[in-house]
Amino acid sequence: MRISSLLLLAALLAGGAAHAERIKDIASMQGVRTNQLAGYGLVVGLDGSGDQTTQTPFTTQSIANMLTQMGVNLPPGINMQLKNVAAVMVTAELPPFAQAGQGIDVTVSSIGNAKSLRGGTLVMTPLKGADGQVYAMAQGNLVVGGAGASASGSKVQINHLSVGRIPAGATVERSVASALGESGSINLELRQSDFTTASRVVDAVNAHFGKDTARALNGRVIQVRTPLGESERVAFLGAIESLDVSPAQAMAKVIINARTGSVVMNRAVMLDPSAVSHGSLSVIINTEPVISQPAPFSKGQTVVTAQSQIEIRQQPGEVMLVKGSASLADVVKALNSIGATPQDLLAILQALKASGALRAELEVI
Repeated sequence: MRISSLLLLAALLAGGAAHAERIKDIASMQGVRTNQLAGYGLVVGLDGSGDQTTQTPFTTQSIANMLTQMGVNLPPGINMQLKNVAAVMVTAELPPFAQAGQGIDVTVSSIGNAKSLRGGTLVMTPLKGADGQVYAMAQGNLVVGGAGASASGSKVQINHLSVGRIPAGATVERSVASALGESGSINLELRQSDFTTASRVVDAVNAHFGKDTARALNGRVIQVRTPLGESERVAFLGAIESLDVSPAQAMAKVIINARTGSVVMNRAVMLDPSAVSHGSLSVIINTEPVISQPAPFSKGQTVVTAQSQIEIRQQPGEVMLVKGSASLADVVKALNSIGATPQDLLAILQALKASGALRAELEVI
């Protein structure tokens, strides 16, 4: 009996540990975030697949401005026919704690009518943040994951050719200042607001580092006291991220995509006993042309008319009893037994929610 009790205890502990997650997986630190960068630039060296300058005058203007800055004076009124240049938008994400000299990936997207950016080179482009300051400089050869060819009106294209990437194509020129924990505390933000999970995070931190180390401000934000020394603070925050916490069970939710008809339910969805009647009505219209020809040697003309046949089919709607269940598999089985398509499930789930039989939050996207 003692051995059986130990095995049962070990099984329970193993089951609990399987559902535990690290704090870094369910929460983030306030102030540790990425920053979006964007810039306008030019891609040169294209094989005749660039912008058509007659339809994209900003490309010609950009080339003229760039050449002027390089000391090349163009005659006034010159008509430049450029096929190897494309105007692009360059976007990137500045990671937290990025320092000057660090390389980051950039995405280059055509904003004109260029057919392809394959084989092009991005000319030095400043990348600015929301405050208008330059944080990185981008330049390099594009990597476009596609191919295309056209001849005599025929065209074959694989993947998207008007967007490319440059791995480590931008160099950070300015870092974003971060005063993480310098005030003696940091805030942990749960990715999903939940009072139970917030309470469990507070208990885990206090149990490991001592009483009153953490306190919950609300269902999302948890305030944690930190050491004042930089090296101690980094080790302290790393230890917090590695703590295991068992998050609360997710709220019962049904996600409906009204455009595609997709229906997704989590395991917390429950269904009370209910009766559902499902039937379908279809209207079929067939139109056939009827040609009326005049008699020989007459002055009549051939007349084409249309004759339509309308047929209405209605399948009988059977009232079926859907038993209550607390299992997602049983809920899916019960809805499938009605014979409803994904599009029909949209109306059925909404009606079940309105009647109170579906115990879950219904979200339409």
